[in-house]
Amino acid sequence: MTIKLKRFDLETKQGKLFQALVLNKETLTEAQIAKRFGIKNPTATISSIRQRGYAIYAKKRMAGNHVEVTEYRYGEASRKMVIAAYKAMALGLV
Repeated sequence: MTIKLKRFDLETKQGKLFQALVLNKETLTEAQIAKRFGIKNPTATISSIRQRGYAIYAKKRMAGNHVEVTEYRYGEASRKMVIAAYKAMALGLV
């Protein structure tokens, strides 16, 4: 079974975010995403990129002003995730 990943139009807001995270390997917060790309709901946009097969990880941390901040970065899928994907494919779930 071959899985095709959909391509992104790099001229759209989502495409520019994809380029920053995946191609340029940047780490961005929700506030940075909203300000830089004009995306109103960064969480939903990240979810859409994930649904296309890209491992975007979220890390919560405390900023200097004691506000919780979520940072997003692209990374390789963990071994557990790869095993789960193969199990799901073997069971016909995907």
